[in-house]
Amino acid sequence: MRLPPAFLAGAAGLTLLLTACTTDAPEGADGAGGENGAATTPDAEWFDQAEFDAQLAQREITPEGPDDEPWAQAVEPEWIDTAEFAIDDPENAQVCFSNASVSNPWRVTGSITMRQQAEALIEEGRIGGFSSSDAADDDNQQISDIQAFVDSGDCDAIIISPSTTATLTPAVETACESGVPVIVFDRGVNSDCMVTFIHPIGGYAYGADAAEFLVENLEPGSTVLALRILPGVDVLEHRWAAAQQVFGDSDLELLGFEFTEGDGAQIKDLVSQHLQRGEVDGIWMDAGDGAVAGLEAFEDAGRPYPVIAGEDELSFMRKWDEEGLTAIAPVYSNFQWRTPMIAAGMILAGEEVPAEWILPQEPIRQDELDDYLERNSEMPSLHYAKFGGEDLPGFPEAWVDR
Repeated sequence: MRLPPAFLAGAAGLTLLLTACTTDAPEGADGAGGENGAATTPDAEWFDQAEFDAQLAQREITPEGPDDEPWAQAVEPEWIDTAEFAIDDPENAQVCFSNASVSNPWRVTGSITMRQQAEALIEEGRIGGFSSSDAADDDNQQISDIQAFVDSGDCDAIIISPSTTATLTPAVETACESGVPVIVFDRGVNSDCMVTFIHPIGGYAYGADAAEFLVENLEPGSTVLALRILPGVDVLEHRWAAAQQVFGDSDLELLGFEFTEGDGAQIKDLVSQHLQRGEVDGIWMDAGDGAVAGLEAFEDAGRPYPVIAGEDELSFMRKWDEEGLTAIAPVYSNFQWRTPMIAAGMILAGEEVPAEWILPQEPIRQDELDDYLERNSEMPSLHYAKFGGEDLPGFPEAWVDR
């Protein structure tokens, strides 16, 4: 069966341009951090010590679920009954998805995976159709998109990936009040009204994985530059807060942070400016799809490559391999884009799901680099290694011909 034209048209319009997002910016965030003391003090709005400790501990917990299907695994799940949402004819059920955007390669990769997972569920008779909207990183547009889904009365389940945290909370709660099961994933909101909230372990774990690697691989007194995409998104703020916590307990000198909007040219320019001022021994990033641009600044300056924490985007991983970098690829498991669709099918069948569906989140290290590069040898540079779609319809063409 084929997906509705509305979704296919949106997919055809995917762009790889990295654009700025509307955000709930924390007070005082101006795009640059100070020297050590201020730069290594997490913002109280975004740092929760108990949650930080919990996420770091969850990295060591073996998740429940099939060994070869990490998108179906869950860390310490609390299962809830969804019988009230069961419908008699799931093969006619419509699943609606409000997407924050497809404005970066991670989201492009994930949206393709979600589309192909929808195809699989349609073929299995678990759902009848799938439609989506793209808010293009505009909070107001996404609020309107969600309201349109609610007003249409055509959605049997609504999946939401919020553009920002606080601003989208009322819209998510409105969707919940409609009586249709709501699934939130990727980024969170300040509400627990949804049937399930799906996400990898979290931003604290991601930020700590990256920061701990730099601490372990740099000499005391080495300098670290942090590159951040944008403020106000919970998972990104948590990554930075975790890094501040780790660096604050280390002997490294944190040069501060720069907001880059995820733009490669801006990343390269900012790194070049710091290299003109002095040494940069390490690079920490809250999202690594612009890592290669940052490395090019070192090449242009004739400087040795830094120790770097990038991400599992293939352009970075291939650069890592080619140049023999000292590097790690933290992940915010891209395969999570499969899980909301799977959850929708389960909920419409009245099956139990975790109230908070925490997916495994394991960084790619040097000893796994060759394996993941081989698995993804056919994929374009902007693809993410841990996308988890090898068994879905359309593999590999759907991801190659993006």
